[in-house]
Amino acid sequence: MTSPVRSLSDRPKAASLLLLAASVLLLAFFLAGCGGTVPGYPPRGQAVAPPPQEVAPPPPPEVTSPTVTPSAAGKVPLGPGEKAMVGLLLPLSGPNASLGQGMLDAAQVALFDIQGNRISLLPRDTHGTADGAVAAARDALDQGARLLIGPLTAQEVAAVKPVAGERGVAVLGFSTAVDVAGDGTYVMGLLPSEEVRRVVGFAHQKGAQRIAVLAPGSAYGQLVVDALKTAAAAEQVTLVDPVFFDPSAVDLAPSVRQLAHYDNRRAAIDQQRKQLANARDPASQEALRRLNEGLAQNDLGFDAILLPEGGQQFKLLGPLLPQYGIDPNKVHFLGTGLWDDPSLATESQLEGAWYAAPDPNGRADFEKRFATLYGHPPPRLATLAYDATALAAALSRSPDGADFSADALTNPNGFLGLDGIFRFRADGRVERGLAVIEIHKAGNTIVSPEPQSFSGF
Repeated sequence: MTSPVRSLSDRPKAASLLLLAASVLLLAFFLAGCGGTVPGYPPRGQAVAPPPQEVAPPPPPEVTSPTVTPSAAGKVPLGPGEKAMVGLLLPLSGPNASLGQGMLDAAQVALFDIQGNRISLLPRDTHGTADGAVAAARDALDQGARLLIGPLTAQEVAAVKPVAGERGVAVLGFSTAVDVAGDGTYVMGLLPSEEVRRVVGFAHQKGAQRIAVLAPGSAYGQLVVDALKTAAAAEQVTLVDPVFFDPSAVDLAPSVRQLAHYDNRRAAIDQQRKQLANARDPASQEALRRLNEGLAQNDLGFDAILLPEGGQQFKLLGPLLPQYGIDPNKVHFLGTGLWDDPSLATESQLEGAWYAAPDPNGRADFEKRFATLYGHPPPRLATLAYDATALAAALSRSPDGADFSADALTNPNGFLGLDGIFRFRADGRVERGLAVIEIHKAGNTIVSPEPQSFSGF
């Protein structure tokens, strides 16, 4: 069976998909041509048992940490029958235990999918804390782990980073905080900066020239605004002064009112109304009628607005926008991956809105198989655990052993996973090829497909 993560370097110019030479195999099971059939699975009609909950073999009685020289960092020579140990650090207890278990299940599905892989997972519970992550990392490293997948949060990744660095072991963290990346630590999370870059670029192609933003006053909101500033400069579009709102507030009307310059615009309309009321010519009377009917709006100062909010908070925010003159028929609404949420399709304000995210078709087959195996749909972040595990397995398939070196992990041609193409930069940040998705009640549509390679990035 072919591997679920493949390098893009072996794509011929005709865009056909071939096997990756040496250490990286192709992802095949979710591609369109598969028709839902997974090579190597039991014949139709037979049940597929879930992967075992513990995939690591018992540790040897005594394990000494290998001495890693700079030239050999990440290289794991393997003899016949040997496997490279890979630590999987997840919150299997605590508030995020359900998410952690779902990600562990997804990692085991990846391992189950890849026949002939040469890795063994060492799942370890971080308890969702920095101290727990450090203890989990040390335990996995003491048992011989030569790559760490996880942990989940920025605080946990930051705590694990120096521990792994002491052993010369790379970390594939699931965080979106880029400030923890670098020096052998790579962040796999779906970065807001990548989503903003993609959707702003598309909006500019479609004519947007002035972009506003209404963001939560949080670390995430500031990250999005910073990314928007960078994207606006790159696209040479005007960025209107950002407006932040209290993410814990129930009444968001004051922030929307500020964004819309509602009071100034209302005063200007009232002034026009007074002037027109004293005029008797037909043109003035028609203008007055339009003002009274609300058909004439003063210029908002922007033709697109980025709204990096989702879930219940957006459901509070959305209805306020047209109330204060931010008409989705005149201003295009833009979003981040937080809109990758089927429940938002019912929000009338988002009809026709755009956001950037991985193409959901890429993970559809995985989601069906996961639900069949475990009786419930996977958490959204399960694909990260799947892709990280599949990548590690793919990099272990060389006859000489596993290669988790910086050169292998930062292959500039990148890899293809359930969430589309991705690659790691030398500074540890991930770059992704995202689709632009348009929201509709009848079903979202892809208005700009995922790129198939990193040429032109």
